Amino acid sequence: MPSSLAPQRQCKTASEVRNVVCSFANKLDSGELLTGTPTVVEVTTTNLTLSNKATNSAAITLFADGRPVTVAIGQAVQFNVVGGTAGTEYTIRISCGTDASPAQTLYGSIKLRVIAD
Repeated sequence: MPSSLAPQRQCKTASEVRNVVCSFANKLDSGELLTGTPTVVEVTTTNLTLSNKATNSAAITLFADGRPVTVAIGQAVQFNVVGGTAGTEYTIRISCGTDASPAQTLYGSIKLRVIAD
């Protein structure tokens, strides 16, 4: 399953509940949007609980390489993360369908670092 690593890096403490966003804007064709419910899974462990998986229904600003980037509606995947072990970096794999004709399925990954409270 091919995958590309998102430029944004996420960080949370072990006890936080955090919202995570992964942009697919650079993978979508002109006018194409993400559709349906994304699949979001942790790679290698089961230490994280991932919930509320959805495509963004409003424009959202995230930080990629230290710079703010605004992502248009339907071009990012959002989800909540709970848990994790301090001092560990997790890889989260994301896939989502698109409204292209014929439809595509896009894959990406994002890193999440968990630190002590």
